Amino acid sequence: MMKQLLLLFPILLLLSACNAQKASSTAPTHEKWTALLQRHVNGQGIVNYKGLKKEMPALNEYLTILSKQKPSSNWNRQEELAFWINAYNAFTVKLILDNYPVKSIKDLNPGVSVIFVNTIWDKKFFSIGGDKMSLNNIEHGILRKKQDPRIHFAIVCASVSCPKLLKEAYEAATLNQQLNKAAVDFLSDKSKNQVDAQHPKLSKIFDWFAGDFKVNGKSKIDFINQFSRIKINAGASVSYLDYNWNLNE
Repeated sequence: MMKQLLLLFPILLLLSACNAQKASSTAPTHEKWTALLQRHVNGQGIVNYKGLKKEMPALNEYLTILSKQKPSSNWNRQEELAFWINAYNAFTVKLILDNYPVKSIKDLNPGVSVIFVNTIWDKKFFSIGGDKMSLNNIEHGILRKKQDPRIHFAIVCASVSCPKLLKEAYEAATLNQQLNKAAVDFLSDKSKNQVDAQHPKLSKIFDWFAGDFKVNGKSKIDFINQFSRIKINAGASVSYLDYNWNLNE
């Protein structure tokens, strides 16, 4: 029996080390991502991908930090949300840079693609805590389940009609203010939403994810009116703008 225990001991140590790598008790800060964003993103969210391409080692250093982490029960909600939002955005940027120059992220889809099956958003091209993941794993499998619709204004698909990429990383300490600002900025940008009391023309995001914006018994319009400077009437005739998938550069 003692001999068997001695043989098992190294295996148990190895398993313990693997689990420790997958779940971190302390959430990372994201200043490395902020430094890159401040150098290569302007106030309108336009990205200098050529400049970022030259800083791939710095981006990969930050992505390695994320890859070695996995949110644990010790993290609070804000730390977890900030982690996944930044991971989504940073790995999206890496995806573009790995294929740059490219006119649109949709050009990276397979020749024949089926949504939620084999689009570029379903490609498992990175790992978090040892788990292979795709961008859809983060958006639909994690972030949308947090039931905070503001995340739709924070994650970015590298396209003109997407919400803008901030010049700073999302951080737990300022997350609520950052998400509120992202919502206000998105709704006030007339290239993405043309808000009107009677005939608003909204982003397709409000169509694609309509159910996400109906929270606490309130309607989608109620949600929008929390962040829009122009209030939409309850009986307004809503239409949706065409989505521009061209690269946000």
